[in-house]
Amino acid sequence: MTRDMVKSVALYGLALAAGAFVLQWLQYKYVARAFAPEIYIALIALAFTGLGIWAGIQLTPKVVTGPFERNDAALKALGLTERELTTLERLAAGDANKEIARLLDISPNTVKTHIANLFQKLEVQRRTQAIQKARELRLIP
Repeated sequence: MTRDMVKSVALYGLALAAGAFVLQWLQYKYVARAFAPEIYIALIALAFTGLGIWAGIQLTPKVVTGPFERNDAALKALGLTERELTTLERLAAGDANKEIARLLDISPNTVKTHIANLFQKLEVQRRTQAIQKARELRLIP
């Protein structure tokens, strides 16, 4: 969890605590008794909806804009070969093993070997995890 996320979660918790305090305070005040319960509930719902939207915006990862730049340092650190990288790109495109084999002019068993090597180097167990981790490391667009 990054520092910004911890900060956002802490702020969200404080806002919830403040909201609970205000509700307790209003319970004893005239405003809580003067309005119909439906209006009171609607105001509470509106406040917490706004709080939820704010927290969602704060906790949603920001999209990186601009042209894609491959992280060559991560590529070297992982020790990915050119063929493994090409296989990874084809996996991200949604190609099956046979399609990748046809495109790269290799056997499907070689594709399976490349995928197994990718899983080991990226420390994942599924194709979707490999694609997600490769995107996080900026190995593929």
